[in-house]
Amino acid sequence: MKIFSINIFKTQKLKATFYTVLVGLFFIKCANNITPSTSPVVKDGMILIPSGDFKMGSEGDQAREDESPMHLVHVDAFWMDQTEVTNAQFKAFVEATGYITTAEQKPNWEELKKELPPDTPKPNDSLLQAASLVFEATAGPVNLNDYGAWWQWKPKASWQNPKGKGSSIENKLDHPAVHISWYDAQAYAAWAGKRLPTEAEWEWAANGGDKKTTYPWGEEPISEGTAKTNAWEGSFPYKNTLRDQFFYTAPVGSFEPNAFGLFDMAGNVWEWCSDWYDFTYYQSFDNQKAINPQGPEVPYDPYQPYLKQKVMRGGSFLCNDSYCSGYRVASRMKSTPDTGLQHTGFRLVKSADF
Repeated sequence: MKIFSINIFKTQKLKATFYTVLVGLFFIKCANNITPSTSPVVKDGMILIPSGDFKMGSEGDQAREDESPMHLVHVDAFWMDQTEVTNAQFKAFVEATGYITTAEQKPNWEELKKELPPDTPKPNDSLLQAASLVFEATAGPVNLNDYGAWWQWKPKASWQNPKGKGSSIENKLDHPAVHISWYDAQAYAAWAGKRLPTEAEWEWAANGGDKKTTYPWGEEPISEGTAKTNAWEGSFPYKNTLRDQFFYTAPVGSFEPNAFGLFDMAGNVWEWCSDWYDFTYYQSFDNQKAINPQGPEVPYDPYQPYLKQKVMRGGSFLCNDSYCSGYRVASRMKSTPDTGLQHTGFRLVKSADF
């Protein structure tokens, strides 16, 4: 099953529009004695993730092409935020620095067109305004390849106004900050003295030390047993049964943590990683163990060759088995670094000796 990511830069809706009109549908000192069975070591809201070896990727029934071949990876120990960065935390950053997120800035057409097919015409000025994509459920079944059916380009949508003008984060300070671009996450990380995780660090942390697990919680299908994460349950994108009690984002830590003590490593919001996305990256290891891989030097996506994209992991409140199964530990997503959507957030890491 092929996943269609939302790769639409700062003016995500613009790119979707252009593609539609022009070509149909544009698109760590490590603590080796620490094991998942011991109590988590927590410091300043971060969990110490032990070093380890694991098989990265997937070859299961739900695996996609860019998740194979599976390859052996070693990751040194590191600290990781126990939860996704919250609105309260991001608000403190903005108040301290005056930072303005990508979604709150008017798009620069001269920069935008560098990642569009040649001769793409300039859009109407009404579209070149501060805005972001907001999820809107459809009235009924739609073509799941047509992500434009459920994403709406809304002016004023940002981390402060998740659903656009008139919405706010009042009473949602414990929810993950959303509409966060990779650049926004990098700016916050520099201020906080941390960094974004590599894709390998993220997957090792998500599997909780279980080298064969499919999900952060184990092997039980998401639809069985108790609610395990904030995802879309029902028929996407028009009917959500709310079995997990949340339609949009959930307060961080609303569900059981994984074996390492990390919350929301599946669902809630997609999380940025430091790596460039390369569809063929896993093929480059050639049966050799990768030691703390940092990702490819340059991005590559045969399906969207004009776009330079970064890796995202973990799935979101919109993930459903019929659409993406993004809550699998091996699931990969990608998007341009200045894309921020209503289901895009992040968490950070630090070296193990802090």
